[in-house]
Amino acid sequence: MKKLLFYVLLIPIFLIANIGISKAAEEAKAPALQPVPEISKEDFAKATGIYFNRCGGCHGTLRKGATGKSLMPDKTLTKTVAKLAGIIYDGTEGGMPGWGTTGVLSKEESELLAKFIQHEPVAPPEWNMKDMKATWKLIVPPDKRPTAPAHKRNIENFFAVILRDAGQIGIIDGDTKEIVTVVNSGFAVHTLRYSYSGRYLYTIGRDAKATMVDLWMNPPQTVAEVKTGIEARSIDSSKYKGFYDKYAVVGNYWPPSYVILDGQTLEPLKIVSTRGYTYDTNEYHPELRVASIVASHHAPEWVLNIKEAGITLLVDYSKLSEGTITETRIDAERFLHDGGWDKTKRYFLVAANMRDKVVVIDTKDRKRVAVVETGVKPHPGRGANFNDPKNGPVYATPHLGEPMVALIGTAPEGKYKGNAWKVVRKLKTAGEGGLFIKTHPRSNNLWVDHTLAKSEDAYRSVSIFNIKDLDAPPKIIKLADRGRIVHMEYNKAGDEVWIALWDKKGEIIVFDDNTLKEKTRITDSRLVTPTGKFNVYNTRYDIY
Repeated sequence: MKKLLFYVLLIPIFLIANIGISKAAEEAKAPALQPVPEISKEDFAKATGIYFNRCGGCHGTLRKGATGKSLMPDKTLTKTVAKLAGIIYDGTEGGMPGWGTTGVLSKEESELLAKFIQHEPVAPPEWNMKDMKATWKLIVPPDKRPTAPAHKRNIENFFAVILRDAGQIGIIDGDTKEIVTVVNSGFAVHTLRYSYSGRYLYTIGRDAKATMVDLWMNPPQTVAEVKTGIEARSIDSSKYKGFYDKYAVVGNYWPPSYVILDGQTLEPLKIVSTRGYTYDTNEYHPELRVASIVASHHAPEWVLNIKEAGITLLVDYSKLSEGTITETRIDAERFLHDGGWDKTKRYFLVAANMRDKVVVIDTKDRKRVAVVETGVKPHPGRGANFNDPKNGPVYATPHLGEPMVALIGTAPEGKYKGNAWKVVRKLKTAGEGGLFIKTHPRSNNLWVDHTLAKSEDAYRSVSIFNIKDLDAPPKIIKLADRGRIVHMEYNKAGDEVWIALWDKKGEIIVFDDNTLKEKTRITDSRLVTPTGKFNVYNTRYDIY
């Protein structure tokens, strides 16, 4: 009995000793933190601007991480300034571009940014309705606009081209290849959408400036604008019967929120905060940003994807005039980014790219139906829909982190139901860093870019697969000796593919989709850093 008591009394001593040893072992394993580097107020302000322009979208305004890794001081201070500057300058294999090797940042700016991210992040100011109303400009009221198109051009084959660093949009006639006009927009516009009628073009800049362009005017011009916050990424309009062109919605990155606007004037009507809790750990997060938005085809709703929360919102706007907004919250996966419709436009597929997955949302039955593991950092853009000869209807996504396109089966009924929501095929591309993929119902080709690849040959090339023979390797076409190749878009007829050569000089390269031969190049001093280009007809009807 005495012996037993002796051993019982020894247990706390052993526990304390073991805890001490474990703690010492953990401390030994933990990397030493670097001292916080000094940085002047002027340099801090300069670095803040660089970070907003180049880094915030992936790593977060508060640097907590999303598509990119966390850049909080507990992570960044484990590396030297020189090491961090090297990563910024040279990029990584995981899809982060080398901001130095591409000529965007100098070595001095890369070093400044490295020092900046070793400091505690500073939250930007908030933004409320009073701030918004102060920026709202109704340039041409609805009753002063034309009642019919004031020109004879084919509006449905217009292309709106993002001129990223110029803060402008080029409107190009797809039939004649003429630049019809260039209009001002927000800075570094992320995406464009058209109203259901096809008359209005809505844009959203990274600086959260939304603009509305009337394509009926001669030439098309901006009729309204408003700044909905400090930073934003997404915009769309109401496209359900009875609500055509009535409302628009902007998804803000900062402050984390969505803003509903009048679809005819862009007057801000309602702000809804998205701050809250993550779907999995129920951890409060102060920066739950709105990523992609699409307008539902099955209800008067928008599908909003809340990036850091891993939640998809179905936002019912049908009773907004009565002061009511209804949200259906669907647990999806972190960290939601971009996506698009399947061929039937019932299922929305959205990438949770840091989790290497694509989530499938049924917008008719209003539920999540699948979470599909695809590959390293899927980035579909809007994706691409077509019939795989062996596997039936599929949705395709490229990847940031590996040279691969994943094909996901999308037919839950019928002959191919066994393939539904599974990766049925993987295609090898010329490089990682894939941002966009494109095909058309009238085409047999699948075009893929590798914009963020590390290899110069890859980021200046496209991979083109023959949909009728997906077992064959792709045709690789190198398109440029400068800049990067980004984003493909078909014309209305589906027989031309437009591709942007992304640099300060800028060009639009037009290919014959049947012969894969270059038809022409659209060059103009106004085509500064062209990126996305969106055909009115294809975008309006979600054809991709």
